[in-house]
Formats: sequence, structure tokens, C-alpha cells
Amino acid sequence: MAYFAKLDENNVVLRVLSVSNDDCPDPAPDNEQQGINFLAGLGLGSNWKQTSYNSTFRKNYAGIGFTFDETRDAFIAPQPFASWVLDEATCQWQPPVPYPSDGKMYSWDESSVNWLEVPAESETPDETE
Repeated sequence: MAYFAKLDENNVVLRVLSVSNDDCPDPAPDNEQQGINFLAGLGLGSNWKQTSYNSTFRKNYAGIGFTFDETRDAFIAPQPFASWVLDEATCQWQPPVPYPSDGKMYSWDESSVNWLEVPAESETPDETE
């Protein structure tokens, strides 16, 4: 199975479709044009880029809303928070403060630019009381 991301005029992913190996027989990523031709033949346009489910090429598996960066030849997720920076090696967003490694659950708080501990369920008030 090969996977292809449909791009809009700004290289934003609109959807991701799979193409059977019967219709795209060469090994990835050499079969990109075969897949594009197959999808175009279905009347789905020709602005497609192949994406790797295992992220073996183009850095990340494409998702709806991701952008294809031609310079980096990579799919990049939308920036989750203004303070996060793009790791050029992985094309994934990284927080300015590493996620704590103490085994607890945390969520990112952009106003404090830090991780805030999420209380365990036993620590949350019982709504039935």
C-alpha cells in the first residue's frame, strides 16, 4: 500500500488516500508518479505527494492540516504553540522546556511557557458530592 497526500495551492494537506500496490507497483518512494497518475486518472487532480506511514521519507506521515515544505522535502504539522520551535532534523515541533521525565502527566501551558502537572483522577473532586 502506498499513501498520498492531496495538497491545496499552499501545500496544505487536504486528505490522505491509499493506493493499492497493484496500481502503484514500484517500491516507495520511486512509485510516486505512478500513484499520482492513478489518482489523477480517477479525476482527483494531480497535486499529490507521497507520504510514508513509517516516516521513512519526508520526515513525517502527512495528516490533514499539515504543510508540505518543498525545501525540506517534509510534511510538517501545524505549530501547536507559538513558543515551540521546529527541529530541523525531524521537522517536529519541540517545546522550549523538555517534558518532565518523572512519570506524571503534564499539559503545556503557553502563558507560563512551561508544563503543568495534570492531577491524577483520584485527586480530582468527585462531581457527585
